[in-house]
Amino acid sequence: MKIAFQMDPIGAVDINADSSFRLAEEAQSRGHSLFFYTPDHLAYQEGRITARGHDMTVQRVEGTPAVLGELREVDLADFDVVWLRQDPPFDMHYITSTHLLDMISETTLVVNDPFWVRNYPEKLLVLRFPDLTPPTTIARDLGTIRAFKEKHGDVILKPLYGNGGAGVFKLTTDDRNLSSLHELFTGFSREPLIVQKFLPAVSKGDKRVILVDGEAIGAINRVPAAGETRSNMHVGGRPEKVGMTERDLEICAKIGPLLREKGQIFVGIDVIGEYLTEINVTSPTGIQELERFDGTNVAAKIWEAIEARRA
Repeated sequence: MKIAFQMDPIGAVDINADSSFRLAEEAQSRGHSLFFYTPDHLAYQEGRITARGHDMTVQRVEGTPAVLGELREVDLADFDVVWLRQDPPFDMHYITSTHLLDMISETTLVVNDPFWVRNYPEKLLVLRFPDLTPPTTIARDLGTIRAFKEKHGDVILKPLYGNGGAGVFKLTTDDRNLSSLHELFTGFSREPLIVQKFLPAVSKGDKRVILVDGEAIGAINRVPAAGETRSNMHVGGRPEKVGMTERDLEICAKIGPLLREKGQIFVGIDVIGEYLTEINVTSPTGIQELERFDGTNVAAKIWEAIEARRA
C-alpha cells in the first residue's frame, strides 16, 4: 500500500519512544511505501487535497530516523492510507486539517477517522461515560469552577485541549491560586477549562491502555517523578510494566464498540485507579514501551486492523 504520514518533523523523533516512527517502521517491513509531510503542507487546491512532502525510508539510527527524497507534491486521494499523527494542541489548525482529510475519505483510509477525531477530542469523549470517570466539570466561569473545588476538595485544573501534561495544576483544599490561574488561562485563550477531582491513586501511576480497533491490547504504567503530580512521559514520568485489571477490561469493553464504530483504530486511554480520565485519539503514544514490556508487536496488530479495513 501507499502510506502517507501527516506528522510533526520526522527528524526530531526519538527512535526508541516515538509511536509514529514505530508505525512507519512496521509498515515499511510489511512492504508498504512511505510518504511524509507536515500539516503546514496540507492543502486544498481546486477540488484536490494535496500535500508537499517527501518519499521516506525510516531507519533505527539515532539522529537520522529517516532518509527523505526530494520535495514533491502529491494528491492524497492516490494513497491507500493517511495517518493523522501530528501532536496537539487541538486548535483550529488541527481542526481544519481534519476537515480537509475528510474530503478524501471515499478513496483513502484516514487513521484515525478525522470526522470523529474532530468531534471526540480526548477530554470530551470521556464525558459520554460518566459512570467510568471521576467527578468532572468543564467551564470557563470562575464561579462554577470554584463551586466544584469547594465540593470536592483537592482538584486537578488543566486546559481542555492541552497535551503532554502541559498546564496541569493540582490545587489543594487550602490553595489560593485558583483565581490567578483562571486569569492566566482565560487571558490568552477563549477555551473553557476542565477540572476533575484529584485521584490520590495517581501516586502509584497513571495507566496507559492501548486499544486497537476497539480491543484492549495491553497497558503500561506511568509513574510520576518525585515531587510531581503529572505522570506524562513528556514531563519525566517513568514507564513500567503493568497488567490489566478487571476494571480496566470493564472500561475497555464499554468504550471499545464506540471506538470501532467511529474508525478510531489506534487509541490510548488513561486510567487512574478505578477511573477513566482521557480517551486519546489525536496522536496516542505508548507503542514502543508496551512492546518492550510485553513482547507484543503492537504496531503489527494496528497494521493488521488497517489492512483488514482496506481489504
